[in-house]
Amino acid sequence: MGQLYYKGAGQPLEIEDRTLAHLRVIFMTKLRRGEPFLFETSSPHGTGHREFWIHPSLPLQFHFAGSRSPQLNPRWIDALMASANGPAGLQIVPEPQA
Repeated sequence: MGQLYYKGAGQPLEIEDRTLAHLRVIFMTKLRRGEPFLFETSSPHGTGHREFWIHPSLPLQFHFAGSRSPQLNPRWIDALMASANGPAGLQIVPEPQA
């Protein structure tokens, strides 16, 4: 289980390494373009959700528990990017078949 550290978030968000690797691509692409966005994530226990305004001026750190980088699924990256570009912001959508 990886972790996403974001300034002002308090505790890091725990996110499975494979999902975190895909989110990293979205975050880095959007921030490289200078495009802030909303990121919404659900509690792992289904007890609520948290929303974060992701902006290039705020520090961000990805911590992966595993020693290998997961293989990326381009279709999932496309689906996540479509979510990030939508009015509700980035939400973790189910991974489509590669």
